[in-house]
Amino acid sequence: MTLAQFNKRYEEIIHADLPNGEKDRRLAALMTEMEREFKIPVLRNEAWEKENKTVIALYRKISMSRTL
Repeated sequence: MTLAQFNKRYEEIIHADLPNGEKDRRLAALMTEMEREFKIPVLRNEAWEKENKTVIALYRKISMSRTL
């Protein structure tokens, strides 16, 4: 899946008429998929982030959108 596809799914979740708890679950699942697809390190890795700025930007955007 491409970054654009992940972003599209993010927008669909955000704008969906769902309770916040369900949105949070879907956003968490989306983050997990991104971790697998882009091999996002568990621990912060500045070198990886420097090479993958657009990926980590979307990942953090998704993370900050959750209401947990």
